[in-house]
Amino acid sequence: MADPGGAAPSQRIDKFLWFTHLAKSRSAAQKLAQDGHIRLNGRRIERAHAAVRTGDLVTFPHSLGVRVVRIVALPARRGPALEARDCYEELKTGH
Repeated sequence: MADPGGAAPSQRIDKFLWFTHLAKSRSAAQKLAQDGHIRLNGRRIERAHAAVRTGDLVTFPHSLGVRVVRIVALPARRGPALEARDCYEELKTGH
C-alpha cells in the first residue's frame, strides 16, 4: 500500500512475517508483535500493524534462537516458501 505523501510502500509487520513463512500464522505474528518480542530497526514494537518497508531490519525470536532479517521486497501474498525467501535476507540466526 503506497502512502499518499510519496513515502515508500509499506506492509503490516504481521502480514510480512506470515506471508514470508517467518511465522506459522498471522495470529502468531500478531502475538509476537503485541507481546513486544519484535524489534524493527532496533526499536521494540508492540503493534501488529507497525509498518515495514524494504531495507528495514527485523529481529525476532524463533525456534532456533534469534533471527535478524533485512526486508528485500514486500510480498503480495503468502506464496511458496521458495518465493517467500526472495523477500528477505537472513543476517543472523542463533542463540
